[in-house]
Amino acid sequence: MDFRSRTIAKVMATATVWFATACATYYQANHSFNQEFERGNLQAALVNLQANTKEAKGKREFLYYVNNGLVLSMMSRYEESNSYFEKAFLFGEDYRKNYLNEAASYLTNPNVTTYRGEDHEHLMLLYYKAINYLKLGNTEAALVECRRVNIRLQQLSDRYQNENKFQRDAFIHTLMGLIYEADKDYNNAFIAYRNAVTIYEEDYARLFSIAMPDQVKTDLLRTAWLSGLTNELEFYQEKWGITDFEAPAKNNAEVIFFWHNGLAPVKAEWGLSFVIDRRDNWVYFYNQELGISFPFSLEGYDNNDKEGLSRLEVFRVAFPRYLERPQYFQQATISANGKEQPLQLLEDVNKIAFKSLQQRMHLEFSKALIRVALKKVTEHQVRKEDKTLGSVLGMINAITEKADTRNWQTLPHSIYYTRIPMSEGRNSLTLTLKDGSRETTHDFTYNLAKGQILFHTFTSLESRYPSYGASGY
Repeated sequence: MDFRSRTIAKVMATATVWFATACATYYQANHSFNQEFERGNLQAALVNLQANTKEAKGKREFLYYVNNGLVLSMMSRYEESNSYFEKAFLFGEDYRKNYLNEAASYLTNPNVTTYRGEDHEHLMLLYYKAINYLKLGNTEAALVECRRVNIRLQQLSDRYQNENKFQRDAFIHTLMGLIYEADKDYNNAFIAYRNAVTIYEEDYARLFSIAMPDQVKTDLLRTAWLSGLTNELEFYQEKWGITDFEAPAKNNAEVIFFWHNGLAPVKAEWGLSFVIDRRDNWVYFYNQELGISFPFSLEGYDNNDKEGLSRLEVFRVAFPRYLERPQYFQQATISANGKEQPLQLLEDVNKIAFKSLQQRMHLEFSKALIRVALKKVTEHQVRKEDKTLGSVLGMINAITEKADTRNWQTLPHSIYYTRIPMSEGRNSLTLTLKDGSRETTHDFTYNLAKGQILFHTFTSLESRYPSYGASGY
């Protein structure tokens, strides 16, 4: 075997090995961690996660930080958790595109770039950070996160002017209201709740079919009364037809209970087939199934390259998609002091993830088609010099055609909440999770001081899983 043949054989062998590892999705590549986490084996999940230290300096640095932060928070190691969330926050603040890697992504795939994190993921890390501080009794530090999250929301609003895009987060504004209220800043709490009400009414109902929780209405009315905003109190009472509002008793203790139900969607890969339609100095990639067409300019390429690209007939392009992990438990109630009340949906992380990807799919389509076009032009140029090497490059191009399947997969599917009035001293409550006719209960006991607002989170990791090995994943 001559040198050229040996080189080709090595390239093909390397490509085959690369394909065996690189074809896995992000979820599959972290199967051991995900398996331990989903089973609730948090210590084993943490050991597995932290054993892979190269992730902390690699292209999935953000995910390494937030996964550590979430697992440690669930283990009640709040200060350690926040140290990782702070690193994730600073990563987002300091993030700058590496244009060399961006260019390389058009010759391979987007996984060679650093994962920046989705917009809602950056908001969620600040939610966890604030909750950690509230559990530590550090309201002042939670208020710092409150201000940070407000800046993030303003950046989101400035970036997306289209009313059909996810640009305002009602859940985050509700959280801000809760934090201000815990600090007895009732005027700012009222403003935050009022913002949440507006977003639930104007955005969430239309974009996600999510109704405003009754608890948010009660929170708004209470802080209006506590702030002395009589006109606003009367306005919202009339608007919602609430005639039984009672002024809150002073110095009552409360538990604000968050239920993290299920698991967020996983990113998968799906492929679309496109055909070529050449017109003058443009090539149009057309998919009949979706009725979409993307142009690619041939300006600057010689006639041979133009002919090479136009001779394409059908080819596959990889795109990211989300797979939902449906909730196992459909509803939950809390019983305390002889009364039962439901936990109400506050945020559907699953729907927001789908919306975030959907609103940038046109950009994903464009980048993927440019990537494939450039690969094919390069392949044709090599074929002119050496048909065998051109064939090898064609195989490598096909192997490296892959979507970016990275996302924060340990987040909950949805977040529910309620407020439970408590008395000073020892209190008990029972959480009942319902799946059809079956029920699962959990009992909690708290010691509360007079006027204390205690924040509690409970996570249900049970989910109905999609088939990770299904075709197109």
